[in-house]
Parts: sequence; structure tokens; C-alpha cells
Amino acid sequence: MHDHLPIETQRFKQLRQEFNLTQIAFSEALNIKGSLADIERGKTRLSGATIAKLLQVYHVNPLWMFGESQQKFLYESESVLPKVITLDSDKNENIALVNVKASAGYAHNLQDTEWYESLPAFSLPLPEYRNASFRAFQVQGDSMLPSLQPGEWVIARAEEKLAHVTNGHIYVVVLADTVVVKKVVKTTKGVQLISLNTIYPVIETTSAEVMEIWKVTAKITSHLDQPAGSIEDLTREMREGFVSLKSLLSSTNK
Repeated sequence: MHDHLPIETQRFKQLRQEFNLTQIAFSEALNIKGSLADIERGKTRLSGATIAKLLQVYHVNPLWMFGESQQKFLYESESVLPKVITLDSDKNENIALVNVKASAGYAHNLQDTEWYESLPAFSLPLPEYRNASFRAFQVQGDSMLPSLQPGEWVIARAEEKLAHVTNGHIYVVVLADTVVVKKVVKTTKGVQLISLNTIYPVIETTSAEVMEIWKVTAKITSHLDQPAGSIEDLTREMREGFVSLKSLLSSTNK
């Protein structure tokens, strides 16, 4: 970052890089008609209209842009941090386990302390699992094959804001009516939730619909001896197995 540039110019480029957006994408999001590259090089002054658009689209504090405030984003109520955490007997935060069955009611119990206390929980005595909120979610379905198989568990760290999300990373996303594990890409309108299994379509959702978001950091698996195949092969094998099991059960009930 060039120290000789005005602070608002420095912070403008900093924001674009933090959002993982190209100059073209950032320019389109802010309706900039001229060259964004010239703005970042300090050749073109950052306009008041662009500052206003940063506030409207990304909730960027104009005072922060000009170095007059330490608060980068406004509208703190838009935090996606978990509303409830549980502690062990030593007052350390637990890692609650949210299985497939529990995930069906997860979004409806975001502030229900008793519901969370009913979930199994554990802790990991590792430094990377301190000083943050973590939760374990069970994977449902085959949409994230071959990286994640049905029944596996992912351990994920809570993000404070959507602005902190890293494009292309896998997250657990809590929406109003469901919990999904997807690759996330931020857009000017919200986020795209992308399956690794290409037979599934991309889900488009707005930022307002995201209630919590958890960055996947690890997984718990029992499939250590299974060779990796293509997504298509794994999907076909799973569905053929399901059809065979269904046929067997049908013949048994006759």
C-alpha cells in the first residue's frame, strides 16, 4: 500500500482486496463510470457518490474511509455471530454437535439456550480451537462430494460478519429454513452457495437471509480407507446402492 496516497484511496483498495473482488466487479457494484485503476493509483479522486455507494452496498463507515473513525462497518446489528454458546465446567466454550436431525430445527432455535444445552458437546485442547466460537455440523446428502461425504462432520468457526467471508471457501450457512454446507462466493446482491457436486444448481441468496455463517476448518470422518473417485462416480455408486437397498426392503416386506 502506497503511503503517499490519500488515506481514503488506500482504504478503497484495501476494501476491494478484502472483499476478494476484481477491479471490474468492484466498479460494477459501485456504479463507477471511470477507471477504478486510476482511483487506486491516486490519479482520480474518490467521489462522494462512490463513498455513498460504499455505505449503501457494503455498510462502510465514511468516517473510517477518511481516517476519522476506527469502526470500519456500520449497522452492527447485521452481525452473523451465534446468539447462544454453551460452556463446560471450566467455563470454556464447548463445541456443540449439530447432527442432521438437529439441523432441521437449528434456525428456529438460534436464541434458545435450553435447546443448545440439549445438544451433545465436546472440547479440543488445541490452541487453534481457542479464542473463537466453533461448532460441529453433520453433512447431509451428496452435494459436497468428493470432499465431504454424507454422515461426516465438519468443525467450523463462527464468522462475525459476511464481509469477513473468504470467497471460494467452504462454509456452513444458516438460513431461515435450512442449514447447508457449501462453497461461498460473495456477489453484489448477496452470496452464491455452490455445491462441489456439479449436478446441483447454484443457490442465490441475499445477505439479509444469512443468519449465521461458519467457516469450515476441519472434518471428522470414518472413510479413511475409501479411494477417492470422481464426483459423478461417487454419486452414481451412492444412488445405485440406495436403489438396491430400496428394492431389497420392498421384496422383504412382500
